[in-house]
Amino acid sequence: MSERQNLLRHLPAVDRVLREAELQALTDQLSADILAEAVHQHIDYLRRQLLGGGASAVAGAALEPAAIANAAAAYCRDLLKPSLRKVINATGTLLHTNLGRAPLAPQALRAIHDVASGYSTLEMDMSNGKRGERYRHVERLLCRLTGAEAALVVNNNAGAVLLALTALGRGREAIVSRGELVEIGGAFRIPEVMEAGGVLLREVGSTNRTHRRDYVQAITEQTAILLKVHTSNYRIVGFSGEVTSAELVGLGREHQLIVMEDLGSGLLTDLSSYGLAAEPTVGDVVRSGVDVVTFSGDKLLGGPQAGLIVGRKDLIRKIAKHPLARALRIDKLTLAALETTLRLYLQPCQAARAVPVLSMFAAELQQQKGRCETLRQCLLDAPVAAEVTLVEDVARVGGGAMPLTELADWAVAIRPHHLSVAKLAARLRDYTPALIARIRDDALLVNLRAVFAAEDCLLAQLLVAALVGEESC
Repeated sequence: MSERQNLLRHLPAVDRVLREAELQALTDQLSADILAEAVHQHIDYLRRQLLGGGASAVAGAALEPAAIANAAAAYCRDLLKPSLRKVINATGTLLHTNLGRAPLAPQALRAIHDVASGYSTLEMDMSNGKRGERYRHVERLLCRLTGAEAALVVNNNAGAVLLALTALGRGREAIVSRGELVEIGGAFRIPEVMEAGGVLLREVGSTNRTHRRDYVQAITEQTAILLKVHTSNYRIVGFSGEVTSAELVGLGREHQLIVMEDLGSGLLTDLSSYGLAAEPTVGDVVRSGVDVVTFSGDKLLGGPQAGLIVGRKDLIRKIAKHPLARALRIDKLTLAALETTLRLYLQPCQAARAVPVLSMFAAELQQQKGRCETLRQCLLDAPVAAEVTLVEDVARVGGGAMPLTELADWAVAIRPHHLSVAKLAARLRDYTPALIARIRDDALLVNLRAVFAAEDCLLAQLLVAALVGEESC
């Protein structure tokens, strides 16, 4: 008998491996079928290795029941580890799209818990005990905060744009400046959204300059909408020009056309008091006379992912009655978080304190420096085998908003002595919660602007654990 055949005969039965302690310890968490399948898969893997590469491909010890059980248990434990889990955001990007954008206010979290833990008034009119409308929970608030006549909410802003264009312009033309044909994250482009909605795109102007006369010359009997798209995720600087919302409104009134504006990351409050560049608020755009305005809930507003549509009552009602509105509607948890977040804006001072992204904007530079110095000293006292320094840094808004804005800040730069920066970053990503920071100039840069103060101690513990070589925390 050849050595390969001998090793193949040595492969244990699945039942034998399942009796090993490593797998028995998982019987309370996983079904017998899942455990057996994990063992079966690993035995099949070993068999293929032996058949493909011969006896030298697999060490004899790897065929022992305990070794196979260990491999199967590792696979099973990975199944039990949440893929979507908490992250400490030390990147300095406040609305980090990959990390879930805006964190919610504590009040919004409580509202989600209250609604999720039982039944709710989602679609019941409590005044008469009959079926109600889910959007009423936020419509009055949105109208009060923006000055709009009516409002509607769907699952995200791309959905809001798609729904509004489809309901108001399907089969007809929408005119938009060539310089506003944006592409958002995930390669979603305004022209493609328009095409999906059955709206014919009519580009006008050039990439850097568009004039009122460009719109006038493009208007035909097929035109239904004058569309303006706020370039949230990029800026054209230098020799450039655009037609303002107010100018488009005048043109729309003259030709009896709908004027629609996609603000992308919509603001409910002026952020210039935080030292940020002036941006039009939703209220500003509504007051300019724009008929329909769309914007996001989970960016600068600081709420959950949602697409908000506000504007003229007759147009909003038409949008709400379109069949696509049901396919894009938001769930009760999103509504609970959004309603609570919007209520915070009824008192601007309260919103500034409670909405996390607003409080992050307001963080004082010296306070940030002090937090970073405390972290640096904590690491030095540990002590860790790394060079740890305090460096000047900048924080960014992120989330496709205010691309040129930089907030002066501080960070802790860590250069490990005995492992690479990439390895350190990988260890931190594997923890629960994970810690995500930036790599710059061969150092791990830990920026605390988007880190909650209550997380500072845990963040330090994670860094110490990673630097001394612990594989879990």
